[in-house]
Amino acid sequence: SGTPQPGPSGCYGGLRSRPQDFPLRMLVPTQFVGAIIGKEGLTIKNVTKQTQSKVDIHRKENAGAAEKPISIHSTPEGCSAACRMILEIMHKEANETKTTEDIPLKILAHNCLVGRLIGKEGRNLKKIEEDTGTRITISSFLDITICNQERTIVVKGSLDNCCRAEKEVTKKLREAYENDVAANNQHPHLMPGMNLNTLGFLSGMPMLPAATGPRGVPHMPTAGYNPFFVSIHIPQQAPEQEVVYLFIPTQAVGALIGKKGQHIKQLAHIAAASIKIAPAEGPDMPTRKVIITGTAEAQFKAQGQIYRKLKEDNFFSPKEEVKLETHIKVPSSAAGRVIGKGGKTVTELQNLTSAEVIVPRDQTPDENDEVFVKISGHFFASQTAQRKIREIVQQVRQQEQKHQSGGTVSPHHAK
Repeated sequence: SGTPQPGPSGCYGGLRSRPQDFPLRMLVPTQFVGAIIGKEGLTIKNVTKQTQSKVDIHRKENAGAAEKPISIHSTPEGCSAACRMILEIMHKEANETKTTEDIPLKILAHNCLVGRLIGKEGRNLKKIEEDTGTRITISSFLDITICNQERTIVVKGSLDNCCRAEKEVTKKLREAYENDVAANNQHPHLMPGMNLNTLGFLSGMPMLPAATGPRGVPHMPTAGYNPFFVSIHIPQQAPEQEVVYLFIPTQAVGALIGKKGQHIKQLAHIAAASIKIAPAEGPDMPTRKVIITGTAEAQFKAQGQIYRKLKEDNFFSPKEEVKLETHIKVPSSAAGRVIGKGGKTVTELQNLTSAEVIVPRDQTPDENDEVFVKISGHFFASQTAQRKIREIVQQVRQQEQKHQSGGTVSPHHAK
């Protein structure tokens, strides 16, 4: 069995925004897939029957991969029961084949949900660990791509404790998911591009049918998440104010401002951001600078609205994707890390995000000892590059704080 196929409308058929449609996604070692399926599929049939679940084992894609994803669709209780049975099968197989390595529980979760699982300063995750006697780590934010926005939650402990942790982890993820669905249902008109068909023109890239992620499993960019909506929450970032400089065509300035400034005021209200048009730097400049100040979430909304406005008002041709240049400031001490040794990091950023990322050399740092990074690309490419660069800056800051304090900063909870 594989992933559902998109229907005529471009949305995945059969999946609606109901709690029981939030699947549990597991990652299992390929060597155990045969045992999970069983002879003539009897073992997996028994799991589905006993737990009243629909279980998809994505085994045919990406031949040779060390791990395969499993999607479990059921009630919360059904998902947990199926997860336990699959873990039990793997432990039994490991004993029979004398496999000595540990078998952790690996849960896949959309990046938009992970921050709320971790909690402020890692408190939620730490509490789950303490309550269940497990150790939980999460794959880096830098590992996600536009095509695969899932992160891996690794739970280590006894089988019983892993199962207890699964219930708590999935409960947190499901709560975050349901909150997003409720917010989207209440205010669909306030959130540009929440529907994937709308996001298609923002991104300039085909969102449907499914793309193939690094694991070779065809899935949507929101695999393991509501396929009708993309959450605008980016909770991995601290809720600090970010300043972004977005450059738009000069001829689009009037349309963005609107009559008596009403349109730009509305955008700022919707996004909960400050949006200001900088004075023209010259009489014949092709672009004007828009200064956006707000949290990571506000940046997503504000920039998304501006990209959409430019497309809707035909400042770009229908066949041309909207590509804009964005500048963000980073501490001069972090600029080298963004570039990487021999330009390796910036090249990887460009390959992962499809955006052009440039750190101009010979910049004189400003009064805050900061320099510009230039990002050019469509909406999703620009957003992903911005978030990854902020992540690098955050890592540099943490290392500097650790060095200054002479203490240690635990890398245990990846954020």
